[in-house]
Amino acid sequence: MGLSTTHLIIFLVIIVLIFGTKKLKNIGADLGGAVKSFKEGMKDGTESTPQAAPPVAPAQQVSASAAAAKDTIDVEAKTKS
Repeated sequence: MGLSTTHLIIFLVIIVLIFGTKKLKNIGADLGGAVKSFKEGMKDGTESTPQAAPPVAPAQQVSASAAAAKDTIDVEAKTKS
């Protein structure tokens, strides 16, 4: 129940008659260009991944926020007095 060589030849002749050789050539060139662009995009995507910053330890975050809290001035508290 598979396709024989004769069936494939008839199928290709019908496609050429419907679309024409110029249209098929353009479709092939467009498809090849799309595949090439896709491959280049995949290659660029793997090479240009930015390096993530190293994670900050929780102890460093607490000490940094505590130091910032000492330097912070509450403006509303001054205006209420």
